This record gives sequence, structure tokens and C-alpha cells, in this order.
Amino acid sequence: MLHLKLDTDPRWAKIAEQDLEEILTDHAWCEQKAATNAITIITLNSEHEDLVEELTELAQEELEHFQRVCKQIKARGYKLGRARKDHYVNELYKFMNTGGSQLQSMVDRLLFSAMIEARSCERFKLLNNHIEDKELSQFYYELMVSEAGHYTTFITLARKYGKGIDVEKRWQDLVTFEAELIKNYGTHGSIHG
Repeated sequence: MLHLKLDTDPRWAKIAEQDLEEILTDHAWCEQKAATNAITIITLNSEHEDLVEELTELAQEELEHFQRVCKQIKARGYKLGRARKDHYVNELYKFMNTGGSQLQSMVDRLLFSAMIEARSCERFKLLNNHIEDKELSQFYYELMVSEAGHYTTFITLARKYGKGIDVEKRWQDLVTFEAELIKNYGTHGSIHG
């Protein structure tokens, strides 16, 4: 369903499990950034009523995820650390066409967002399947399902509004770009690390 070209090595889940405080803190900030991203898309494209409605709901859900992750952190006696840079997302951002038309920029931002959700979903599936903490395993199953829905929302909106743009080619180019990029990740205890 996610159409990723390169899967994460399942050993990444064990790396992440070795420092739950770090992975949970990184995850919390990923959720906050996802909410901010959705709001940014709304701000830049407010003339599209259904996009505004769908991404408002998505942003609210991402903030609820942030809150849920913070509760997991607190329940384990950890502290929410400072926000981390997400090098994967920063590198992925380089693919986006920021100098084109507003429509091209919107489509690229939607596809970029879909890719992040797809990779997050894949990572959550690994955590669900491979970590020993049963409560966290179930937690990541629930979030995996949610991220799959977010992926679908973003890619559907890109296809809907991408009139005159070869959205499928742009998506395939992004998938190929991401497959090369992700080869450099999967060895650190962060959601995209």
C-alpha cells in the first residue's frame, strides 16, 4: 500500500528499543512537526475548502498523537527532551520544487507529506512487530493505522488538485529519491534515523 522501494531493516526496531526515552521524545516532536506541516499547507492553500477541512482534522489528530506520546513518556518516568532535528526530513525536503507555481508547490508539499507519513507508518509497523513492550507495541499498531490514513489523505489531495501536473510521475520520482536517501538511515534510535 505504501509503495516504498526500500524497507527498513527490522533490526532498526531493536536499536530504537534500546533507548525508549530517546525514541519516544523524537517521536513526540515528529508528531508536533506533522501538525505544524498540516497547518502550513492550510495557510498557503486556504482557498481549497476541502483541503482546509481535511488537514485541520489531520493536524488535530497529530496533536492528539503528540499528547499520547507525551503520556507514554511520563508513564515511564521519562522527560520530554528538546526537539531534535530530523535530518531525513531535511534531506527529503530538497526534492521539493519550491520555485514553481503555487499549484506545483502545493502538490510537492502534499507528496512530501505523504512520503513522511508512509515512512513513519512503516517504522511504526516495525515497532509494533518487534519490540517486547506489549503496551508500546499496541500503541504503535494504533499509530501505524493512523499514519496510513494520513498518507492516503495527502496523496489523494495531491492527485485531486494536481491538474496539469503529472502527479504519478512526480510521486514515482519522489519514491525513487527517498529509496536512495533512506539507505543512509536505519541505524539510530529515532523515528526516521
